[in-house]
Amino acid sequence: MRYAWPAMVLHAEHPSTSRLERVNRYWRAANYLGAIQLYLQHNALLREPLAAQHIKPRLLGHWGTVPGLNLIYAHLNRLILDTGARVVLVVGPGHGAPAIYANLFLEGSLAQFYPQFERNGNGIARLARSFSWPGGLPSHISPLTPGALHEGGELGYSVGHAFGVAFDNPDTIVACVVGDGEAETGALAAGWQSNKFLDPSTSGAVLPILHLNGYKLSGPSIFARMSGLELHQYFVGCGYDMRLVATTDPAEAHRQLWSAMNWAYERIATLQRDHRERRASAPPTWPLIVLRTPKGWTGPRQVDGRPVEGTFHAHQLPISDPRNNSAHLQALDDWLRSYRPEELFDERGAPAADLLATLPPDAARMGMSETANGGAPDAPPLRLPRIAAHAIQGEQRGAIDAAATQVLGGYLRDTFRLNGEARNFRLTCPDETMSNKLEAVFEATDRAFMWPLVETDEFLAQDGRVLEILSETTCEGWLEGYTLSGRHGMFACYEAFATIVDSMAAQHAKWLKASADVAWRRAVPSLNILLTSHAWRQDHNGYSHQGPGFIDTIASKKATVVRVYLPPDANCVLEVADRCLRSKCRVNLIIAAKHEAPLWLSPQEAAEHCERGASYWKWASNDDGATDVVLAAAGDVPTLETMAAAALLRTYAPDMRVRVVNVVDLFSLPTQPEHPHGLSAAAFDTLFGTSEPVIFAFHGYPRLIHELIHRRQQPQRFHVHGYIEEGTTTTPFDMVVRNKMSRYHLALDALARAPGARGRYAAAQQYCEERLAAHSAYIVEHGVDLPEVADWRWPDAHATR
Repeated sequence: MRYAWPAMVLHAEHPSTSRLERVNRYWRAANYLGAIQLYLQHNALLREPLAAQHIKPRLLGHWGTVPGLNLIYAHLNRLILDTGARVVLVVGPGHGAPAIYANLFLEGSLAQFYPQFERNGNGIARLARSFSWPGGLPSHISPLTPGALHEGGELGYSVGHAFGVAFDNPDTIVACVVGDGEAETGALAAGWQSNKFLDPSTSGAVLPILHLNGYKLSGPSIFARMSGLELHQYFVGCGYDMRLVATTDPAEAHRQLWSAMNWAYERIATLQRDHRERRASAPPTWPLIVLRTPKGWTGPRQVDGRPVEGTFHAHQLPISDPRNNSAHLQALDDWLRSYRPEELFDERGAPAADLLATLPPDAARMGMSETANGGAPDAPPLRLPRIAAHAIQGEQRGAIDAAATQVLGGYLRDTFRLNGEARNFRLTCPDETMSNKLEAVFEATDRAFMWPLVETDEFLAQDGRVLEILSETTCEGWLEGYTLSGRHGMFACYEAFATIVDSMAAQHAKWLKASADVAWRRAVPSLNILLTSHAWRQDHNGYSHQGPGFIDTIASKKATVVRVYLPPDANCVLEVADRCLRSKCRVNLIIAAKHEAPLWLSPQEAAEHCERGASYWKWASNDDGATDVVLAAAGDVPTLETMAAAALLRTYAPDMRVRVVNVVDLFSLPTQPEHPHGLSAAAFDTLFGTSEPVIFAFHGYPRLIHELIHRRQQPQRFHVHGYIEEGTTTTPFDMVVRNKMSRYHLALDALARAPGARGRYAAAQQYCEERLAAHSAYIVEHGVDLPEVADWRWPDAHATR
């Protein structure tokens, strides 16, 4: 599909003095509204002398970044007004929320969603009081903020989110404000490289605006201390075309930023036109603006004899105690009146007409962005292939091996094909698509790459829809931005290194949880995370690659948002992937091996199993209604070991009545009040009994199962085997032996805990101990697992379906 450049292109322009003055007056008004939010609960327009009782009893918030954000917002408004550009704003300094609320108030967007903030004196009074007030507006940008899809509370992800929004949004400019503190983070450093993956032919543009105000919380920022030349060299090296705006004079700042915005817009227009008309001969060099202004600009220059404006003292509250300190109260009064609010708001408290004249039309205002609210309502839905076309049939259970991710790769390939015209599906991965056996996707698309190619490159193209960069945070950030703006995708990652994005996934889950409580927020596609190359099959890479802890991060989040799936075989992987891709407003975690493993269930059985979340595998059991021991498993390798343990017990303890239960949806284990997927008490007891010992093989750390079942009947009867931080470079089976989750350990536990077990199963116990000893000797001598382990199959008895 080819896209035309939709908006008019600016010509060289020297803005008139009157237009510059209108923008400056707008900026003054926004600065005033930002300042009063920090301090005032009454007398918001200073229509009477400022008194202590007008000050909030508890002062919260940040001032330092507010004037710079207001300046950027004012000039983006002007650019939209002049060009008709569709702009989404991503604000990295999330604690600059007072600035964003001020601008949303002035443009009327805030009142569109919250009528109490009408554009008059009453609305201003409510705005001032509501900020950081219980039941009011949060201190950071949040899902309550119109036009926002990025919080900025945890720094580092703004650029990744911005590019995620821009991918496959050809008519959108994402203006991304990066604070100089955030610019020091590792996630942001990698995020700058996103420009190598953005195709001007099919995607929108990101305009990064690095705001350097000199300081972080209490110390200088690195980028702010760099010279203009050093900044230029840095960003040219990153592949950007940089324009510096640097001044302490407001009038000059308006002139420079006006010109820089025009330059950036024209640069974007030229790049996109040249690529869309197939005239480009070099990789795109996207524009970037560096804005250098004082921290806390226009605020108090000194307080208590100490410099404030332009120092780190302006970061939060430049005046600390105006309620109890008369000198501070006077300083606050002087500061607020310096904006001359009587010139900016009429007798009703409404913004002056010339301020409103600087605003774009209602639908074009950044606070009204549909893109930032889940994308266009009429966007084409994701089309998914039929599971039956990819599922595997088998005559005997466990007789066929299949690599789950390889099977899933075919399903994702067809997903790309079905959505080729819509371009609403992406796969992100830190350079592991081939390693994770998802290579079938390259039959439908390529890896995106805008930089020069060489003859030996494979599966690279400018319009590729697989995004690979060796930065987990950037991959996660791209997909978060992509899904929050209404599109779909999956992030595939080695399990051990998913913990790099622990906090990112946690923050995204918080955003989704909070969004569910905002009536006007539209539902967005889920964030789908596929973890493979997992702990139990990283025997060759060693201890550093062996870590299943990401499950714990997800499991601790709000039950209405998170889901964790541990499919036992390839057919179940297809089922859970399909469910996840159809879902909304979730963080879905799927954990599946890339190595071949037995196929236990038919396609129909897999669908039924995934619908239930946990099932009694009668065909693998011999309890016939009276159970001595329950063997349960969650995860593909735990399922394999559990099945082998069941077969061992059938042979060496034939009178033991064993029930086999498999859990695919981890959240079927807690009670329903704790999680909506929790099994009812009756269903749980039907599966696990009420008094029988349960030997549970789990993919992750054992304590998580104990946490999930702690409200179930007699939870102490659950004996969980899982990863206990024992790892090295070894054989696959030795991994489960080291962590005491092998078939022999599971069988030994069952033999010890079955009713009347004392002395009853000595021969069976001895056999298991002997095989563990034989295993240890064999792998040292031969370097591979015992044939009886490596070649094991589920016995023929009861195997046919």
